[in-house]
Amino acid sequence: MIFRQLFDSVSGTYTYLLASRRGGEALIIDPVLEKVDRYLKLIEELDLKLVKAVDTHLHADHITGLGALRDRTHCVTVMGEQTKVDVVSMRLADGDVLRVEGISLDAIYTPGHTDDSYSFVMGDRVFTGDTLLIRGTGRTDFQNGDSRAQYESLFGRLLRLPDETLVYPAHDYKGDTVSTIGEERRCNPRLQVRSADEYVALMASLNLPNPKMMDVAVPANLHQGLAQTEIARRGWAMTAVQAIALLGDRGVAFVDLRERTEREKQGGVPGALHAPYTDLVENIRPGGMLHELATATGRRLLFYCAFGERSAMAVQAAQDAGLSAACHIEGGMAAWRRADGPVAKAG
Repeated sequence: MIFRQLFDSVSGTYTYLLASRRGGEALIIDPVLEKVDRYLKLIEELDLKLVKAVDTHLHADHITGLGALRDRTHCVTVMGEQTKVDVVSMRLADGDVLRVEGISLDAIYTPGHTDDSYSFVMGDRVFTGDTLLIRGTGRTDFQNGDSRAQYESLFGRLLRLPDETLVYPAHDYKGDTVSTIGEERRCNPRLQVRSADEYVALMASLNLPNPKMMDVAVPANLHQGLAQTEIARRGWAMTAVQAIALLGDRGVAFVDLRERTEREKQGGVPGALHAPYTDLVENIRPGGMLHELATATGRRLLFYCAFGERSAMAVQAAQDAGLSAACHIEGGMAAWRRADGPVAKAG
C-alpha cells in the first residue's frame, strides 16, 4: 500500500494520500488549496490516478483543495451527506464504504466539531478529521458545533475502536504525527472526563480565538461546485422535467455515472445504462462502449449522477471526444427525485 502523510505548516493541516499500488487509483483526504501543485507532483511521481478527494468536514482554518483537484484531475469530490457545501460529487452517510481500487474506508459520522464531521476507518487506522486530535479534540464553539454530540462521537464511536488502532488527525500544532486509540484514551487530557456534562463544561471553558482564516475559508469552502450553468449555456444540459419526458425514447440512452453502492442505495432512472464515472475515459474513446453506442446507433447520451457534477464533467469530456449530441441532467438524481421522476431499484 502507498500511504503518504503530507503537512501544511501554515494551517497545521495533515493531508493523506492513499493507494493500493504504484500505477493504481488513489484518494486524498483533507487537501489544502496551496499544496495542490505538490500533491499533483507526488501523484505523477508515483504514477497514480487521483480518483477521489475527500474532506472530513467543512474546514475553517484553510481553503480546501477539493475544487482545484477536481478541476485539474476530474476526480470525484466527497463529503458527508450533512454538509452544506453547495455541490460535491458524492455524499456519504454513516456506515457507507468509500472505495478506490484495492482500498476501502468505512465512514463514521462523528459530529461535534462541526455538524458535518466524518471519520474514516481503514484497517489498522482511523482518519479522525478534527474530532479526535493528538492530546486534544476539535473545538465545538462555531459551525454548529456541539460538545454533547462530540462526546458521543468520541466515547460512543471512536474510543470503541481497538486500542491499537492508529489515529491520524486532520491537524496538529505541536509536531506529533500519529497516535493510537489506546494512547489517547490514557493520555489525552480532554478524554479524562467522567460524563457528557463534564465534557461540555470543559469545552465551554476553553475561550479560544477564532481561526485567523475563518472569515475567508468558510465562505470559500462552501462553494466548491462545478459551474453547471456554463454547461447549460452551451446547450449541453436539460432539466429533470425535460429528461423525464424522454423516458422511453429509443433515440436517447440514459447513462448512470454513479457507483454501484450509490445506485443500490438510491435507485436510478428506469432502463438506464450503468457506466461508472471512473471508467468514462475508456468508455468515450473510439471503441469504447459509450462511443460505439452513440456512433453506431445514433443515440443521444444523456448522463446523470447524484447531483450533476460528475455528469457535467462527463458531458464536457464527451463533447471533447466528438460526441456532440451528449447532454446531462442538471442537478442529477437529486433533481430527478424533486421532479417526481420514476425511480427503479438498481441491481
